[in-house]
Amino acid sequence: MKGVKISALVCGNGLPLATVVSPANIHDSQLYLPTLGRLKIKRQRGRPITRPKAITADGAYDSAEIRVHNRRRGIKTNIPVNKRNRKVLMLGRPIKFDGAAYKKRGAVERFFSWIESYKKVFPRYERLEASYFGLVQLACVIMLWRVLG
Repeated sequence: MKGVKISALVCGNGLPLATVVSPANIHDSQLYLPTLGRLKIKRQRGRPITRPKAITADGAYDSAEIRVHNRRRGIKTNIPVNKRNRKVLMLGRPIKFDGAAYKKRGAVERFFSWIESYKKVFPRYERLEASYFGLVQLACVIMLWRVLG
């Protein structure tokens, strides 16, 4: 694997909820469903939470497949329309986009700046994907431990 890409699902404070590591030649939108599939927040009673109430993502995740998946699962989608994906003018109701909620997307950038501060994670020294994913998970656990105490 020449390059590596980390896909992360974070909360509003920038704390990691789910991460996926993949080769760098895969588009971001292809990693959306595996990342969302890893979300499991355990509760004291009942089944764990496996779907968020709302998703805010950048224009790379603007695809019909992602929007349909979110609509079927009852997840509010706040993804701006990527004009490069739209070759034909779309007719009908325009896609909803909340600019104020999109400004809070900086939590994802905060997560990636935190994860890049771990010198063993970036640049990647590990050969095996499983051991590299373990390092990413360890960095996420350390982040959670520092913040949540």
